Amino acid sequence: MKLSRKAEYAMRALLAMARSPETSTFSIQDIAASERIPLKFLEQILLVLKNGGLLRSKRGVGGGYQFQKAPLRISLGEIVQLIDGPFEPIHCATMTDQPGAACECGIPGGCGLGQVFGSLRDDVNEWLQKTTLADVLERDRLRQPLSFEI
Repeated sequence: MKLSRKAEYAMRALLAMARSPETSTFSIQDIAASERIPLKFLEQILLVLKNGGLLRSKRGVGGGYQFQKAPLRISLGEIVQLIDGPFEPIHCATMTDQPGAACECGIPGGCGLGQVFGSLRDDVNEWLQKTTLADVLERDRLRQPLSFEI
């Protein structure tokens, strides 16, 4: 199971923005260049994030994108949901949430495989919802070597 490149780019763009003060404005060109994201692709991604309430746009000179929601409170789950939609590892996993519904195998309520993957879906979604941009930035901070000036 792999997230889409679009979801990865969305997370990288938001992390790049979150490294600056919350009130900063970011041009699409600067984000695209610093994160090596194709410009046209990034435009589409940022528009989805804006429509999803995570960002707002500012027009005119010095315009670009700003956070609508506090960046350190944005979960990876929110980003993935906006970009890729709900995480469903297999079709049968959705049947475990619908009493009486039968999946492709014909078993009402979902087969054992669907139940196992439904549990995985729930675990992954829980982790994505509780992991924020702040958590990722903290890991980045811990990985950076310490330097002391003398």
